[in-house]
Amino acid sequence: MKKTRVAIMGATGYTALETMVLLLRHPYAEITALTTRSDENLHVRQVHPQMTGRIDLHLENLSLEQIAERADCVFSCLPHKASAERIPGLLELGVKVVDLSADYRLDDPAVFEQWYGVKHPDAARLGHVPYGLPELFRKDIVGANLVANPGCYPTTAIVALSPLLKNGLIEPFGILIDSKSGASGAGKGLKPHLLYCELNEGFSAYGVGTHRHQPEIEQVLSKMAGGRVDVLFTPHLVPMERGILTTAYSLPTRPVTQDEILACMRAFYQNEPFIRVVDHLPNTRECRFTNYVNVTARVVKDRIITVSCIDNLVKGASGAAVQNFNILFGYPEETGLL
Repeated sequence: MKKTRVAIMGATGYTALETMVLLLRHPYAEITALTTRSDENLHVRQVHPQMTGRIDLHLENLSLEQIAERADCVFSCLPHKASAERIPGLLELGVKVVDLSADYRLDDPAVFEQWYGVKHPDAARLGHVPYGLPELFRKDIVGANLVANPGCYPTTAIVALSPLLKNGLIEPFGILIDSKSGASGAGKGLKPHLLYCELNEGFSAYGVGTHRHQPEIEQVLSKMAGGRVDVLFTPHLVPMERGILTTAYSLPTRPVTQDEILACMRAFYQNEPFIRVVDHLPNTRECRFTNYVNVTARVVKDRIITVSCIDNLVKGASGAAVQNFNILFGYPEETGLL
């Protein structure tokens, strides 16, 4: 079978590296271009030593036309706004795109501007790009040219709460979402609070009431519920490399048992290879380096508590992107991910 040629835009970061790792074991994908906004023209091994002897490419500052000549699909690992400035041109050139930035996740340009502080460069396209969580939106992804890869925190919350909202088992208001993430979720840029001496032996909340993933969570959960869902989302930074664990608290719409909630989750995800509804309380180690979501639920004092975890760089970013790539090009969904 002829391989699909792949370019990775913004190839210096953690998600780009993780995408390379996954695509190298994908039998139908060939990495043909790595781009950077720098003019240094460094070999990939100089930026990612893990790729020594595995990929013989330089990181190049390529034009859209050059990218389109070399690739059938682009994984965009650029920051928000920068991604949407380039993607329209790639689509016009006939290239499919999986966007790992936040640029196309939100449907409303005004909401994007409110939370990201910039006008959207491709606002007319918002609301028309499939949200790349196949477990919920697979039919929208099939046949698309552009997919908006989900955020890492939203993946854990959305997977856990969607079955309960869809089946009317929890109230759509008063949902509390408490998430903890490893430091790789903050990206590769040099930030004082991510220095080893600042991060190690510490544990803190951040972005309280202001984190950009809150409107993304509310938007998708509202679609699942068929009406407005209101959540309060608080993320935390923990001194580990990778992984996210999310605990969400919600009110049942009627008396329910733990077995009933778990049965609802299992029925909802029964044909989904990457969602594992478990009886035990999940640990991030169980999902490390995998594309799985582990999720469970408890009923405590008339509240439903869901606990879910992922590897933030795999199912929270690059693994989901490869899953979407497989759907776009008609490959078995698990290809390169098991």
